Amino acid sequence: MSETTTLSRLRELVAAEGEAIAPALSATPGEDALGPLIAAAAATRPDAREYALVVESVLEGYLLHFGHTRLLDTADDDLRLLAGDYMYALGLSRLARLGDLPAVRALADLITLSARHHAASGDHRALEGLWALSALAVGGGSWPGYEAAMAKARRGDAEPAELLAEVSSRASETGIELEAQHALIAFRLVASSAPPT
Repeated sequence: MSETTTLSRLRELVAAEGEAIAPALSATPGEDALGPLIAAAAATRPDAREYALVVESVLEGYLLHFGHTRLLDTADDDLRLLAGDYMYALGLSRLARLGDLPAVRALADLITLSARHHAASGDHRALEGLWALSALAVGGGSWPGYEAAMAKARRGDAEPAELLAEVSSRASETGIELEAQHALIAFRLVASSAPPT
């Protein structure tokens, strides 16, 4: 990846295309969370940077709905919801243009499971595992452990430690353990921030 961060690229896109939310952009974006993990998982793909942008966009949508945004400077709840929906749609539409339908399904599933998790007020570590597993699947493709873990998550009986163990196992298999550890820490930092009141 170039020296320009994924969030900087995302900010530039929103400034150019997101008419309703562009005026609320903060002067500088926050830090990438999952982009480097995606880029490592998708290292053999020529469009690894695009996959990183897609997932950071979807993560920003999630944060606008449930956490603390890294791109906007606003206390307007309605604008945050609008911007969150915009970020989800931006990420999924760019992924659809890549023609990667399994990755579209993975991210749509992740969005649904994340919303369900917040409604149930579950263990935050489960979210870390879900997001990291999905990042690995979007970047590098599905694998049996991912499919089994996500099936359990859909049923509501996935243990957080089990999800995190599968992240660790897959990262070890693919030689990207350090990127996975950094992504888990970065996700924890951005997702644990409460939205402004």
